[in-house]
Amino acid sequence: MSKQFQYDVLVIGSGAAGLSLALNLPDHLRIAVLSKGDLANGSTFWAQGGVAAVLDDTDTVQSHVEDTLNAGGGLCSEEAVRFTVEHSREAIEWLIEQGVPFTRDEHPPGDDRSFEFHLTREGGHSHRRIIHAADATGAAIFTTLLQRARQRSNITLLEQRVAVDLITERRLGLDGERCLGAYVLDRNSGEVDTFGARFTVLATGGAAKVYLYTSNPDGACGDGIAMAWRAGCRVANLEFNQFHPTCLYHPQAKSFLVTEALRGEGALLRLPNGERFMPRFDPREELAPRDIVARAIDHEMKRLGVDCVYLDITHKPAEFIKSHFPTVYERCLTFGIDITRQPIPVVPAAHYTCGGVMVDARGHTDVPGLYAIGETSFTGLHGANRMASNSLLECFVYGRSAAADIEASLDRVEMPQALPCWDASQVTDSDEDVIIAHNWDELRRFMWDYVGIVRTSKRLQRAEHRVRLLLDEIDEFYSNYKVSRDLIELRNLAQVAELMIRSAMQRKESRGLHYTLDYPAMLPEARDTILSPL
Repeated sequence: MSKQFQYDVLVIGSGAAGLSLALNLPDHLRIAVLSKGDLANGSTFWAQGGVAAVLDDTDTVQSHVEDTLNAGGGLCSEEAVRFTVEHSREAIEWLIEQGVPFTRDEHPPGDDRSFEFHLTREGGHSHRRIIHAADATGAAIFTTLLQRARQRSNITLLEQRVAVDLITERRLGLDGERCLGAYVLDRNSGEVDTFGARFTVLATGGAAKVYLYTSNPDGACGDGIAMAWRAGCRVANLEFNQFHPTCLYHPQAKSFLVTEALRGEGALLRLPNGERFMPRFDPREELAPRDIVARAIDHEMKRLGVDCVYLDITHKPAEFIKSHFPTVYERCLTFGIDITRQPIPVVPAAHYTCGGVMVDARGHTDVPGLYAIGETSFTGLHGANRMASNSLLECFVYGRSAAADIEASLDRVEMPQALPCWDASQVTDSDEDVIIAHNWDELRRFMWDYVGIVRTSKRLQRAEHRVRLLLDEIDEFYSNYKVSRDLIELRNLAQVAELMIRSAMQRKESRGLHYTLDYPAMLPEARDTILSPL
């Protein structure tokens, strides 16, 4: 039997963005935070590197802004970049107040620097400004915020809840466009419940699972982007999908990212014969932005016909490696690779969705009452290429900003009246789940082959043809059978893939993460790719 719930704020997603927003809301509000699997299944938990912020006296807001603009291929919104960076220190101070155990710095005698935490440097940054918890920053942040959320009696954490679709006034045939909540599959009962809310927040992460090889966990299916699109929200810049240059290449090492901080501390990229190759591609060598490094690796792998390249930090002292990168060291050791003595086999893998649901500085989407924060959103911060460690920062800054806006709007928004239940009267249990598995595999393979690191117009046309056939098949399946997590994710992933392909076909240039052999030059004017569902 399906159930009805009512909350002041419904947060779909339990990662850095969703938990930050929930914890910054007043104690008297009833808040639900949904996770479609276990609470720790999102990308936040697996983030290794850290959070970029202006924290040291030798660094400046202007320097961080300029680095971000440079990495973004001329497509960042300077207003969004400045807003994010100017609020970076207060976001970090809030995390420290919550108890996040960032790695502390051991200052030499006579060093009177006031900032007590260790800062590292990553690609694209001109200063050491990455605050971290060894090489497991995401786990440290997530664990701390989750513990804080569990201490709040007004926050209800719900696992195994998969959002199916948003409920809007337009969907119900009412006057107006406001979002009133969401239909949510309870995987424990198999029923679709109705969640009414004064405010609904999409914090569902990105869509890197659309690719065959990804550093992301299995849930990164673009759910929030697809739901927002169906609800009437514009999306932007979905052609810019960041491929992390260095994921561990090993048949048993599913989705293990080798943090960029290794290169920040001097690790070198080498070919199988031991030769370095990054100096031939960029004067910044291994510390060039991720799009340049990923393309260089992709080029060398295709040129030589090899399965991987190698990341080498063996020239550093073993104790330094073990103390700075304990997670990478231990994980590689389980596969028989001692990174103090052997280079790490690595390949690029889909990592981050730079585009998303269009929002303003308060997280507002085009639909009243609906917010989008974190990787789900498009703020203008990342432009054509996200700079390392700006993504977690965006989660905290915009999570806090959206929470402040919700608090300021409380007096103007009432709880929605009883909403209609999910109608499953016309559907049956599926006995053809093999179709879902086949479509899932086909989608991820042609996206990898045709909409990957290097593109052509012909590849994009082939991808467009295939995704439209898939969408028709999935729509028919969705209309006739009861929903499941696999079906919901496939439906969302195919929708976001179609939006990515359309966006890529509109961009007749190469810029940042979008590189096409048919238009290798960059156009003189930088423009966002904006798609509207209406």
